[in-house]
Amino acid sequence: MRFALLLFDPEGYGESVTEAEMKAALAEHEAFARYLRERGVPFTGEALRPAARTLRPGPPGDLPVAADGPFVPPRQDLAGFYLVECAGLDEAEEIARHCPIGAGVEIRQIWDAPT
Repeated sequence: MRFALLLFDPEGYGESVTEAEMKAALAEHEAFARYLRERGVPFTGEALRPAARTLRPGPPGDLPVAADGPFVPPRQDLAGFYLVECAGLDEAEEIARHCPIGAGVEIRQIWDAPT
C-alpha cells in the first residue's frame, strides 16, 4: 500500500524562518530520508511552495472556477509530502512518527485506481 505523509507548517513559517532554522529543518528531513532508506521503505518526497491555485466546480455545464489559495483555508500551510510504501496504516503511522512534524503530518492512503 502507498501512503502520502502530508507535511504542514505553521501559517507564514516560510516567510519568518531564519536561515539557521531552515538549515536545521532540512537536516531533520535528511535524517528522515536516511531512516527510510535504512528501513528499506520505497519513498519519494518534495517540498511545496505556499502559493496554490484550486479548481472548484462551477455551475452545472460550466468549466471549473479557479481560486488562489488552498481548498480549505488552513491555519497551516501544506509544505511538502512523502510518498511511502508499506503494509498498512499502522506501519505508515509508525513511519510518520519519525518524520519532522512541523505543525502536523496527515497520513492518507493513496487510492490505486484499476488500470
